[in-house]
Amino acid sequence: MGATILPDLGTEIFIPVCAVVGIAFALFQWFLVSGVKLSAARDTSPNAAGKNGYSDYLIEEEEGINDHNVVLKCAEIQNAISEGATSFLFTEYKYVGIFMVAFAILIFLFLGSVEGFSTSYQTCTYDKTKMCKPALATAVFSTVSFLLGGVTSLISGFLGMKIATYANARTTLEARKGVGKAFITAFRSGAVMGFLLAANGLLVLYIAINLFKIYYGDDWGGLFEAITGYGLGGSSMALFGRVGGGIYTKAADVGADLVGKVERNIPEDDPRNPAVIADNVGDNVGDIAGMGSDLFGSYAESSCAALVVASISSFGVNHEFTAMLYPLIVSSVGILVCLLTTLFATDFFEIKAVKEIEPALKKQLIISTALMTIGIAIVSWIALPTSFTIFNFGVQKDVKSWQLFLCVAVGLWAGLIIGFVTEYYTSNAYSPVQDVADSCRTGAATNVIFGLALGYKSVIIPIFAIAISIFVSFTFAAMYGIAVAALGMLSTIATGLAIDAYGPISDNAGGIAEMAGMSHRIRERTDALDAAGNTTAAIGKGFAIGSAALVSLALFGAFVSRAAITTVDVLTPKVFIGLIVGAMLPYWFSAMTMKSVGSAALKMVEEVRRQFNTIPGLMEGTAKPDYATCVKISTDASIKEMIPPGALVMLTPLVVGILFGVETLSGVLAGSLVSGVQIAISASNTGGAWDNAKKYIEAGASEHARSLGPKGSDCHKAAVIGDTIGDPLKDTSGPSLNILIKLMAVESLVFAPFFATHGGLLFKIF
Repeated sequence: MGATILPDLGTEIFIPVCAVVGIAFALFQWFLVSGVKLSAARDTSPNAAGKNGYSDYLIEEEEGINDHNVVLKCAEIQNAISEGATSFLFTEYKYVGIFMVAFAILIFLFLGSVEGFSTSYQTCTYDKTKMCKPALATAVFSTVSFLLGGVTSLISGFLGMKIATYANARTTLEARKGVGKAFITAFRSGAVMGFLLAANGLLVLYIAINLFKIYYGDDWGGLFEAITGYGLGGSSMALFGRVGGGIYTKAADVGADLVGKVERNIPEDDPRNPAVIADNVGDNVGDIAGMGSDLFGSYAESSCAALVVASISSFGVNHEFTAMLYPLIVSSVGILVCLLTTLFATDFFEIKAVKEIEPALKKQLIISTALMTIGIAIVSWIALPTSFTIFNFGVQKDVKSWQLFLCVAVGLWAGLIIGFVTEYYTSNAYSPVQDVADSCRTGAATNVIFGLALGYKSVIIPIFAIAISIFVSFTFAAMYGIAVAALGMLSTIATGLAIDAYGPISDNAGGIAEMAGMSHRIRERTDALDAAGNTTAAIGKGFAIGSAALVSLALFGAFVSRAAITTVDVLTPKVFIGLIVGAMLPYWFSAMTMKSVGSAALKMVEEVRRQFNTIPGLMEGTAKPDYATCVKISTDASIKEMIPPGALVMLTPLVVGILFGVETLSGVLAGSLVSGVQIAISASNTGGAWDNAKKYIEAGASEHARSLGPKGSDCHKAAVIGDTIGDPLKDTSGPSLNILIKLMAVESLVFAPFFATHGGLLFKIF
């Protein structure tokens, strides 16, 4: 087997140091953003040198309208958005906190009852010659790690929302000095979120492993089984964040668009629209807080899946600490690589024109992937023995270190391919979205048909990329290979999140510019930032869905191992009924979330209409709308409506496992994975394409686009209807589905010992 080049002490220093460096870098970026002052005073930001294609005077000064009121108005709007987002998250977290405590008790009771709450030692599952810690210990530590994962997930989402609402108005103000300045502010703010989340997730997991090790000692199988609760906690919070935030943001968006743009013919983000603040709050609670929790959940689960399989392989059996923590070392290198990559966008290259924004963001993905490939090669060389064995359904498979490097690399590059395919199908720079825009000539119906066809077609290449990475990684290193491939895809999570968070920040910046009455030139700049952000948000969703597929499969493998199932035979009725029901679940879940958005939007539309009809002087701009009522409608609806879809996902594995047993449950997991990935990709890309087709017509940047416009034309109205239909698809149902497939798998893994011992009650009766 051979020892690793990197000593155990090196690992113990390297992982926490990388995490601390990530946190320090995030704080430094935040300090630079905070230099943009939200007051009428002269700008004293650290990056106020004449850089990025424009000297530091304000465009307003050229136009002679440098009004200090504009700055104060921006501060006022930002405050309203921040307050709305904070109050929503606190309300949501109150309900989620109750659920978290209740579910923690459930984990303890179920896992403790496996051996009848016995405190005596038991024979190890994978090595009958040794004695392992009692099942009660696994119950206690799984509960603790579940709570740890949940709290870390909530903090990740909350911190992301805070930095986004802090940065939105600052991005608007920087747009007065040129598009380059605004881009840097928005991107730096995204980087704060990306690095805080990646580093916190890594640090908390590393500390938890070391604390648990004090009790578990040499029983690494038990130790890493207990750690799986961390992934479950992260993902269950992400589910409520994604669904609740998604319903909130889309109820406000649909309400604002249908009445404002289609009926009243006023621009997007017009301050006369009562739903406009709720719409901007929604960007932060759905696209930032929800997405942050979601990607944290993926990261935690892929790490847990890899650690569980490794603990019963030669790494765990021989107690090779450095090799055991290989997944964490990969993530640590990822933080350093992303740090270097971020500097390419903010310091090494300057953005001087609008057309350079999207390429700059795409370069981030390419640079981080290329550098990470080198990083993984070095890590695989120094942190792994030259050959070792990996547990593969009851037998140990011989694996070489270079094969494991290829597993991680194939996941990493598959992520890049999925990102670029998503971009091709959702960016208005390419023909698919332009064809959708063109179909608006004949009305909304053809727009919807073209958009749906685009979404279905966009599934093809990502699925092949996922399939190839599964085949390669499984062939080389069994289920461990798939887990590290998922980790490879998520290894550049800090850059991915920075790009992703940049989108909603830019969107908010545009809204603030419109509401503060800034000149059309400012709005054009923020629109350009927002259009690029729309595409990058779609790329981020592609990454999240692709990694969810791999993570879910890795967790499925760990579940099968832990439940002591040797084969999953599709031809047995027990498994097949699970398979067909599992494939149905994503449709049921999507129906629930879509209907929730629809019913919440209905209330919003009625309220916005009521205000336009009953408040005198609202359309003329002489009276102020009642923003607070619209914020309250979105908040109440999303809290109420997030519970049924959440219950469906959380209860399905429990009901199936207890009543039908582990074989049927393995069928359910496989079915939901296979159908969920397809629906998630097509829903996200259809919605993204409709959104950018509308923006393509609005921008009128090409001859073709101008022939379809201007705003308010029949063509544009058809595009707005498509965009409105796509909103719940791309921001609620699509992104939430990747949590459904991961969460059911990780929950099954945590409860596997209970299901294996007490499950299948119906089959025992009959």
